[in-house]
Order: sequence, then C-alpha cells, then structure tokens
Amino acid sequence: MERLEAFEVLSPGILTTLQDFGRFGYGQFGVPPAGALDLFSYQIANLLVKNAGGEACLEITLTGLKLRSLGEFIIAITGGDLTPTLNGESLEMWKSHLVIEGDIIAFRKVRSGCRAYLSVSGGFAVPKIMNSYSTYLSGKFGGLEGRPIKKGDILYRFNHFYPLDRIGMKFPEDWIPRFDREATLRVILGPQEEHFTEKGFQTFFSSFYEVTPQSDRMGIRLRGPVIERRPDVEESIISEGFLPGAIQIPGDGNPIIILNELVTGGYTKIAGVISVDVPKVAQLKPGDRVRFQPVSIGEAHGFLREQDQRINDFKKRWG
Repeated sequence: MERLEAFEVLSPGILTTLQDFGRFGYGQFGVPPAGALDLFSYQIANLLVKNAGGEACLEITLTGLKLRSLGEFIIAITGGDLTPTLNGESLEMWKSHLVIEGDIIAFRKVRSGCRAYLSVSGGFAVPKIMNSYSTYLSGKFGGLEGRPIKKGDILYRFNHFYPLDRIGMKFPEDWIPRFDREATLRVILGPQEEHFTEKGFQTFFSSFYEVTPQSDRMGIRLRGPVIERRPDVEESIISEGFLPGAIQIPGDGNPIIILNELVTGGYTKIAGVISVDVPKVAQLKPGDRVRFQPVSIGEAHGFLREQDQRINDFKKRWG
C-alpha cells in the first residue's frame, strides 16, 4: 500500500511509541504482546478516523510531544487528557479533525490520565513484525525501529480515503471514560488466592494503594498496607504465564499490576483486574490511588458485553 508523509517530530515527549492491538502467540518464545495499554481508547481513536481496525496509533505518555503535519489528512485523539492543541488552540478529544500541511499538534500538560492515543486515517506506516506494528521496547523491535520516536523522525501513514463529510465525528460524551486520581479496579480472585490470609484479603479490599514512580509499560507498582501471606507458603512460585491485569504480591507485600510487556512471573497472584478495567490501570500515574473491588466471572463477562455493545453501536451509527 502507498505510504505518505504524515508528521515531522519536533519534540518526542516523555515516551511516545507506535502501538496496535499487540502481537499474540509468541509467549513461548518470551515475546509479550506489547500493544496499546488502553485498548478501549486505542480502538475508538481508529474508529473515529474510519480505520478498519488494527492500524498503528501513537501512544503518548504524559506530555511534551510536538508534531508538524506534512500533509492533509484526518486525525483523532483519545485516552487521557494531555491538553492537546492545534496551532496553539485547544483541540477537542474523542472527535475527528482535518489537519493540513504545516499544522502543529502539541501536548502541553496532564489534566487527567497518563496516556493519549493519536490516530491518522490509514494508520501509521511501519513494518509488521510477528503480525503486529507494536513497539516492544525491551526487545527493541516493532514500531519504529523498536524504539520510542525521537526528534527529527518523519512518520508516515498509509494512503487512505476518508469521506470529508465525516469530519467532526464524535464519540458519545456519556460513553467517554473518566480517569480520576482515585480509581476503583474490579478484580477476580486467583489463581493463588489460597496463599493469603483472611486478614490479607481484608487489607487488599479495604485499603487505598498509591502508584509509585517505579511504573512503566511492564507494570504498575503500588505502595500501601502490607498484604499478609500465610506463614506456611513461599513468597515465590515457579514462574508461569499471565495476562495483563494480573496482580502479583512480592515479598514486600505491596501489589504489582502487570501490563503488556511481560509474559511470565514468579510471585503469587492474589487477583486479576477484569479486562474492561485494564485501561484504567494504563491511565494511572505516580501519585494516583487505587482500591480493589471483587466481582464474579459472570459480572466481568457482563461488563465486557456492555463495552463491546457500545463499540458496535458506534460502528453502526457511522456506517
């Protein structure tokens, strides 16, 4: 497919990478999925520019990204509110916009959340590796040469027709997630819940935990009341695979929520964040606080069906 120039990177920001849904089926080789941490915001960003699904977007962390447009095309920005601007004026999120050559897009400061997603019509043009465009930072492959973008990079997009009468398409306001400084994460217990005492569970479900600076795309480290483990069990287990959202309890008794760039771990897991709440984890930043709420598998399935229905309804609304 033909590719065209999209942006010149004037400033890369704290951490900006190209991501898609992630790569799957390679865990046996030690390759994690990577991909967008907030998959809901990522999906809506693509839908707003009429991409079919799975195209690469920019995942922007916190602040500092500045881009110059090198052509005329459609963009959308979703996820955390990092105060995006177009030529110095506020740029509405969760809405499609036309940019022209010379336009400047910048992200100035964090209002809420941690990560924003910038899509372009056609998707950013980078090679697929293991069936994914995603950047795997620790592995140094995928995306743009396996690294964050840097000043002076030229980003390309696939050529894609976008009907001009769809410019200004918005995602329904009452469906837009809120990213507060205090988040409630719904969890399902296990798989090693028998390793913890009743007091440990009481602590886990009744306490707030603060996000520490030792957090990245691999996981979110929390600090708070120690979760008590049974005295007759070991702190570690034989390493096993896990999914994003798994909550490990290492020796210090403080939770670590696993994200997209790990595939195995050897600490016991008290619970897992349900899939529709993993985007909330992706939007946490140092100083934010979380608490945990138990739900059943049936309830988790219901929340997922509700989210999927909203996405499908939005697709149908705009054809």
